[in-house]
Amino acid sequence: MASFRLTLAYDGTGLVGWQRQASGTSVQALVEDALATIDGRAVAVASAGRTDAGVHALGQVASFTLTRDFDAATLVRALNFHLPPSVRVLEAAEAAPDFHARFSARWKTYRYQIWTDGPLPPLVRAYAWHVPGPLDVDAMDRAARLLEGTHDFAAFQSGGTDVPDTVRQLQSSRATAVPTEAGGFLRGLPASAGRLVVYEVCGSGFLRHMVRSIAGTLVEIGLGRAAAMSMGGVLESRDRARAGRTAPAEGLVLVSVSYS
Repeated sequence: MASFRLTLAYDGTGLVGWQRQASGTSVQALVEDALATIDGRAVAVASAGRTDAGVHALGQVASFTLTRDFDAATLVRALNFHLPPSVRVLEAAEAAPDFHARFSARWKTYRYQIWTDGPLPPLVRAYAWHVPGPLDVDAMDRAARLLEGTHDFAAFQSGGTDVPDTVRQLQSSRATAVPTEAGGFLRGLPASAGRLVVYEVCGSGFLRHMVRSIAGTLVEIGLGRAAAMSMGGVLESRDRARAGRTAPAEGLVLVSVSYS
């Protein structure tokens, strides 16, 4: 038995998320089915984070064991042959027998993307939340920084979630504006077409819908409906009703997972 670690990227549009579900297509099911084909047996795959339906990934990490002998390069080619174009294995490596994608993870970085000011370009539609009108990004950033450190994030947890501990540590929490000219494949759009506002957060772990709830709260602050300093009161209240709405799934991306 050989243990492996994969780094994957996927477009979550039309998928039910990472975790295998009774109905719908999940990333886990796609990867496990592909591994079963090449290893000749059922293979259980663990991920660093269970992304929700519609959420994307640039650097999801998965771990599993195989009985057949594969080198990393062959494994990448074989998996990508059996996976749909919306899910790609970027790299593979042998891992220590006790490596676990979730429990060995030290930090996870998520990015939430918001398109403001102009019409939503079709190429951005599946990867950003459209919030028409300018946002006060400086106020959003001041509020985001109040979340850095170790806190009880119960106010940003989705209702009905049952976890024994809602304390999490955020290493960084920042909001920035990205001009169109710096927007990668969006380069070339006129400046008046809008811009991206990006919330990026790195933490030891996240509650269900936590990043999307924070993003929704930051948008309320950016629209001037709440002061930047109100974020501290929301955090201390531990009351989900005090926070903003849960932002749509399509704006969220799992950027990377760190194990050091």
